[in-house]
Amino acid sequence: MNSFQDEVKIDASQLEERVQIVKELLDVNHEYYSVVKDSFTGEHYLHYAYMHLNVVEAGSEEQFHHLMPINEEDVMGLLFGEQPYSYPKYWTRSFLRNGPSGYYVWFDPTFEAEQDKNEQIGEGIITKLREFKQSGSMNEDAVRRLLDELDKAGQ
Repeated sequence: MNSFQDEVKIDASQLEERVQIVKELLDVNHEYYSVVKDSFTGEHYLHYAYMHLNVVEAGSEEQFHHLMPINEEDVMGLLFGEQPYSYPKYWTRSFLRNGPSGYYVWFDPTFEAEQDKNEQIGEGIITKLREFKQSGSMNEDAVRRLLDELDKAGQ
């Protein structure tokens, strides 16, 4: 059997078959955390699950699950209550999450953080261009200053 970390898409039934709870960390207010272990590879994951009430569909409940690979240090820290684990604050590396199709896929949270950073840079560039246009000064020195500012904004 392959590691889930080597797969792109994992059938939910296969995951359920292989994953065993090592320790429950929290079960409160429709949120659940536990340390789990892949019985075939010995790899550990931090499991986060939450219940969502879908009011559009007459109040039906949906369950969502996330599994983030963790190393031995993380396991020990979580088991002894010394390591924080709340989602999304401490979920800073790729993790598995389920969807409506019965499969788990990898999600990279750093992509969203990079996207937010790029949007902020873009807004800064737009502001500088708008200010440059409104200044009416289009000489060579003004253009050079603008380009220098844009270079700094993009870093």
